[in-house]
Amino acid sequence: MLSVLKSPRLRQYAVILLVNLSVLTTGMNLGWPSPMIVKLRNATETPLYRPITEEEGSWIVSVGFLCSVFTNIPLGMLLDCIGRKYCVILTCVPKIIVSILFIFATDVWMLVLGRAFIGIADFFLFSVVSVYASEIASKDMRGILCTFQQVFSSLGIVISLSVGPFTSYRTFSIVFAAIILITSIPLLFLPDSPYFLYSKGKNNKAMEVLKLLRGTDQAAKEEIAVYAISMNNEKVDKMKLLKNRLVLKSIGISIVFCAGSQLIGFNAVSFYLQTILISTKTNVMPELASVIIGLIQLFASFCTTLVTERFNRKHILIPSLIGMLIGMVGLGIFFKIRENTQEVSGFMNYLPLISLILVVYCYSAGMGSIIWVIIAELFEGPARAVGVTTSFIITAFFIFLTTKYFAALTLDIGPAITYWLFSGACAIVCLFIYCCVPETKGKSFSEIQEALGDREANDKVKESLS
Repeated sequence: MLSVLKSPRLRQYAVILLVNLSVLTTGMNLGWPSPMIVKLRNATETPLYRPITEEEGSWIVSVGFLCSVFTNIPLGMLLDCIGRKYCVILTCVPKIIVSILFIFATDVWMLVLGRAFIGIADFFLFSVVSVYASEIASKDMRGILCTFQQVFSSLGIVISLSVGPFTSYRTFSIVFAAIILITSIPLLFLPDSPYFLYSKGKNNKAMEVLKLLRGTDQAAKEEIAVYAISMNNEKVDKMKLLKNRLVLKSIGISIVFCAGSQLIGFNAVSFYLQTILISTKTNVMPELASVIIGLIQLFASFCTTLVTERFNRKHILIPSLIGMLIGMVGLGIFFKIRENTQEVSGFMNYLPLISLILVVYCYSAGMGSIIWVIIAELFEGPARAVGVTTSFIITAFFIFLTTKYFAALTLDIGPAITYWLFSGACAIVCLFIYCCVPETKGKSFSEIQEALGDREANDKVKESLS
């Protein structure tokens, strides 16, 4: 099918677009809590026999991320056992089953169970697609192609925010199930990762896929030489891998990076978006505002795709965090004023919406898109599956913390202080990126390892090609 496209660049685009169709439904699942929690709390709109409580709502939102903390390691082993392609296909099975369960859900436990399984599948899918896209893309296209993950995720969120508030719970559940089924079919036609094929001794098949994606025998042979060096022509011992200084350094950077990406509060704001908009009690219609914010998030993801190859990764990340900091400060100021004033008028009606737009745009245009690119780039060859899986476990744990306890935190210390804490986290993460995260734009995996401290890696690749 890919051979129909004459340009190898177009073939790479086609493969990444196909694999990211599955991420579209992940985005829908991420956007699901915003309109659905509001319906589940409403006695006239809930499909359950009673409205859910605040505590039940927090578990429905967060349980999938908690479960992912414990399942990502065993699931991550499948990356090197059955391959990236079949791992993506595997995630579709629980998603289809759970989407059908949602249609017929009548009790809270059914929703909690369903959200747990679909959360595990979606979080594993995110890690697989990150690895797969980084291995399919050539180094000059890796940045732009890896940002497609955020674009499709944002598109899915827009669908949830646009359809969810204006339809019944069951109608939206049927739409959700249909889209999951439709987007799963094209995944069957994906090629597997050339790196995975080579690691399993399928050298001819790896060369075939690389020639299709890179365009020439010479380019394919050069990449095969990099694969050979990274694996040292022997089976990798995972325990020895975890004792390697550079692997540990990459894991350390990725752990802090992933934890920080959640402590800045975007997901806490995103999952409770419609609830937050209702709590502001302004004249802005919450349902319409959530659609506008969703569209802005999608636009921001497209902006990142356009600029990611023009600017260094840090030059995108740092301004995006500064923008989020300003947005979180704005939200804190609004809620602080609301503590002393029952009614707001004029500009104050729009301050929370403007602040939320700034937070959503800046996250999606920077951290939300670039983080997965950098995480996949920090690890070379056999360390990639281990490193990316570890990074996603940390991300899952901190998403759970921020989403499970966000509502309780706003009640205990007030929304103003909560948003100001998020703004402080933005400043700390910004400093960490400036000081500790290496620039990866336009570099091969071996060159990135050299930047981390392995000066011999690049020399070995050059020697093997001379």
